[in-house]
Amino acid sequence: MTTDPKAALAAAVAALPGGGETRDGQRDMAAAVTDAFTSHRHLVVQAGTGTGKSLAYLVPAICSGERVVVATATKALQDQLATKDLPALAASLGVDFEWAVLKGRSNYVCLQRVREVLDDGQGSLELDDISPTIQLEVRKIARWAGETDSGDRAELSWEPDGRAWSAISVSAAECPGATRCPMGDACFTESARRRAAAAQIVVTNIHLYGLDIVSDGALLPDHDLVVIDEAHQLEDIISDTSGMAIGPTRFTYLARLVRAIVADDSLVGELALAGSRLAAELTPFIGKRLPLGDLAPVIADSLIAGRAKVEAAVVVLRAIDTQVTDANQRRVRAMKAATTLLEDIDAALRVPPSYVLWVEGPVENARLLVAPLDVGPLLNDGLWSKRTAVLTSATIPIALPERVGLPADDVDVLDVGSPFEYETNALLYCAAHLPDPRAAGFDAAVHEELRALITAAGGRTLALFTSWRAMYAAVDALRDELPYLVLTQADLPKPALLDAFRADESSCLFATAGLFQGVDIPGAALHLVTLDRIPFPRPDEPLLEARRERAGPAAFRTVDLPRAATLLAQAAGRLIRSTTDRGVVAVFDPRLATAGYRWDLVRALPAMRRTKDREEAQDFLRRLADDRSSA
Repeated sequence: MTTDPKAALAAAVAALPGGGETRDGQRDMAAAVTDAFTSHRHLVVQAGTGTGKSLAYLVPAICSGERVVVATATKALQDQLATKDLPALAASLGVDFEWAVLKGRSNYVCLQRVREVLDDGQGSLELDDISPTIQLEVRKIARWAGETDSGDRAELSWEPDGRAWSAISVSAAECPGATRCPMGDACFTESARRRAAAAQIVVTNIHLYGLDIVSDGALLPDHDLVVIDEAHQLEDIISDTSGMAIGPTRFTYLARLVRAIVADDSLVGELALAGSRLAAELTPFIGKRLPLGDLAPVIADSLIAGRAKVEAAVVVLRAIDTQVTDANQRRVRAMKAATTLLEDIDAALRVPPSYVLWVEGPVENARLLVAPLDVGPLLNDGLWSKRTAVLTSATIPIALPERVGLPADDVDVLDVGSPFEYETNALLYCAAHLPDPRAAGFDAAVHEELRALITAAGGRTLALFTSWRAMYAAVDALRDELPYLVLTQADLPKPALLDAFRADESSCLFATAGLFQGVDIPGAALHLVTLDRIPFPRPDEPLLEARRERAGPAAFRTVDLPRAATLLAQAAGRLIRSTTDRGVVAVFDPRLATAGYRWDLVRALPAMRRTKDREEAQDFLRRLADDRSSA
């Protein structure tokens, strides 16, 4: 096998089903990634849909001969790389290289938990709180645990109920570690870590990568090179992983762990009650930022009171002396969860100035959240200063390098475009004649636009909305009027929903931000993607509110506009997924045609032809429908 990435990429593409040729953008990206790896300069590369960016970074990674960690924003892409792309490269390149997948601990079934829940005594007691249907599913997962080699939830042939999976898995916050667990040698998570330590290519997710940074490299094997795919989500994910959350479920979960080993209903009840009291005190502050170092007295008092209950549980747990293996494991897990909660409470009571503290709902589960105001320093200390990074996505947000702290003199930025012929195959329509989105008649006008465009397209529509309220209003207005099946995001789980949408090519799918990205519907099922308004973030979102205050007069351009442009581009990117796809992206927000910032948004989109004339968009859709009918 050649170690020349250019020749290796050509061989890999030629070996794809049906053969093929490397595309200019793919070749340019592979060359840039190779240069980044050899020169040890960071690289940010935007690679539009259809570029084949996975091969463009995997081939140079393999050819480098060094260990490369590939971190993705979604587990779906993680699984695709490990089950499709890397095996295909191993076959086409004719080289022996090892790759491994590494996920967070809660993604793997815990063999110690399996042993405990299958116990006829204590295990049955642990399952008493869940329904018989969920109990059956728990036992089904337990049987699967005896057959699987990886223990990875993604290998299940069905999607388990979250309650069933949580009964048979553990989080990092409660796991005592392999050396303190009787099943440590057989542990699926530890096996995955051993495979990763021996592999050249390690595929993980950005969430776990962030935790590795926070833990100073405790989770991933040593590496000098990293690829961050779906990098448009890097800032938000790192902010999440480097922060924490405290809410009633932390206390109720600890109460269940304690009940499994301590026969003290009073102690268990006090723990659960501490969580309920905290939620009650947090509820009036939902959606609000809290001052640092000067928490509202009722919240601080509630945290301190809750801490006392957790400390009481720790005292009881430490006093337990048992030689029964499973009982001791329950004690150790409860101790780990309790000490982790104590640490987080202490941190919440003394949040540093560089962090933001706020409360999120719903009312029954109000949570206190802490996150860094700026992830740049954390990423610089834990990543940019230690190893070479390639950041890539189909949509790179405006000023991403600055937002994540990449040193300006040590990073190259590249846009390799897309091989798809957007100017021929796609049309961007902005309904410039509609009223301002804040006007009373906006919803009715959107519904009329949707009715006209969907009719012209013969269905085949993904209608996206920036709120659940707007989605339901459109469904109520149009479902009975349209002669097509109208599906909503609330009807089915996401995989089943997308299968149903693809199966009925004339159907329409009405959805919210959850389907702005990660949705691939090539072919006849999709000719029209609509968006009700420019997806600006909420003005009252506490973390972004703090970042706006820090940015001052530049807040709109540095905080709001980049996020809106990225989400708009991601939504528009659902339309053209193959060389034969054609259709219309319709935006019903007139600001896309009139606002002073409109070109920042338009430039973030693929280079489609543009129109403000609805009749032109309808004619384009009718021609597509006619072509389908005559095909």
